[in-house]
Amino acid sequence: MADRAVQIQNPDSISYLTQREAAEIDEILMGPLGFSVDQLMELAGLSVAASIAEAYKPSEYKRVLAICGPGNNGGDGLVAARHLYHFGYKPSVCYPKRTPKPLYSGLVTQLESLSVPFLSVEDLPLDLSKDFDILVDAMFGFSFHGTPRPPFDDLIQRLVSLRDHDQTHQKSPVIVSIDIPSGWHVEEGDIGGEGIKPDMLVSLTAPKLCAKKFCGPQHFLGGRFVPPSIADKYKLRLPPYPGTSMCVRIGKPPKIDISALRENYISPELLEEQVEADPIDQFCKWFDDAVAANLKEPNAMALSTAGKDGKPSSRMVLLKGVDKDGFVWYTNYDSRKAHDLSDNPHASLLFYWDGLNRQVRVEGSVQKVSDEESEQYFHSRPRGSQIGAIVSKQSTVVPGRHVLHQQYKELEEKFSDGSLIPKPKHWGGYRLKPELFEFWQGQKSRLHDRLQYSPHEINGQQVWKIERLAP
Repeated sequence: MADRAVQIQNPDSISYLTQREAAEIDEILMGPLGFSVDQLMELAGLSVAASIAEAYKPSEYKRVLAICGPGNNGGDGLVAARHLYHFGYKPSVCYPKRTPKPLYSGLVTQLESLSVPFLSVEDLPLDLSKDFDILVDAMFGFSFHGTPRPPFDDLIQRLVSLRDHDQTHQKSPVIVSIDIPSGWHVEEGDIGGEGIKPDMLVSLTAPKLCAKKFCGPQHFLGGRFVPPSIADKYKLRLPPYPGTSMCVRIGKPPKIDISALRENYISPELLEEQVEADPIDQFCKWFDDAVAANLKEPNAMALSTAGKDGKPSSRMVLLKGVDKDGFVWYTNYDSRKAHDLSDNPHASLLFYWDGLNRQVRVEGSVQKVSDEESEQYFHSRPRGSQIGAIVSKQSTVVPGRHVLHQQYKELEEKFSDGSLIPKPKHWGGYRLKPELFEFWQGQKSRLHDRLQYSPHEINGQQVWKIERLAP
């Protein structure tokens, strides 16, 4: 996934739309602003799938049933099912009232090409909780009026009855409603109090008024396509989307039991006969995988040091070079880590690549790189970073952030003519010469792969011995 939807917005600071406003915005989007129905449906369905993936991981909630109505809301559900398939879920679709329009028949064809099963109402099990982990309510959207007709009245009641099932403390599938919980009034919500009680609501474009009555633990906003002209016209207050995410969380995340947080990793096996004989080559291979997977800052590593008192400390730094001689990073020579390394020139590095279920641990001795090497790298950095290195007397106490800004501004003006910025004497690089490697690959049921490389001498030559460690 792209950047995670960690942005959390206070529900009271966000705009909510009436039914009329929601309809008008759709007309403007598909009229003067040139959006087509299929474009908006694709963006909406992707937003729904991204929200589900953010809240419910496929390792624990794999089996999905999308219950789709005959209109645009149903189309959003069909698109979401396709994306969920590619996200690693196992979707099925119940689409009882199909429309012959090419847009919808195309979506069906796309799902059929992925061998996504379509289930009739009669094929559905009486107890949905046994066969599914997630139920996507994509039956009716904000344009629906009146009372749901068969078979949707029965399908809605099945979702309602799951809450009664939940009262028995048996595991019940989570219900995800798209934009409007089916059967709710767009503005007044669940008027009779006997409608669907979804666990998750994915509002699209902007939340509708009924979303104020939503009491479930997961509320997301999706549909990252609202142009400024619409936001200004309707005075919309919408949250900023984090990074490249297609969804953003609204309200507080649900309370969790930290002790219950766990991930059941699914990864290819890491076998001794498949890895490189040289651990540097194996590291470069995995590093290239992390770059290809578009992971954020794949060169970020935890650097752990200890001073003469033996007390360890860790911090994140950025790898700036790796070759047969070791791993290189740059820092302030007056910082705590530098003092530790002066007293005890040994350290440990830890790389963690979450998206690949991988970590690499490296231990070894540390020494400073040459002044020439530090000088060359310093002047390859952006000028702002060069000035920042001069301003920051790392690990010392400063009166406030304003002091740093003032010093930065003064130096920025001093070197505004483009002249060479001198490297501070207290700034430079370190190189860790590896003495031990461990490559870790997450696996199911904590049976992780751990391969350790340690140096051994054979016939006067140093070779790396590869051993498997118990997880």
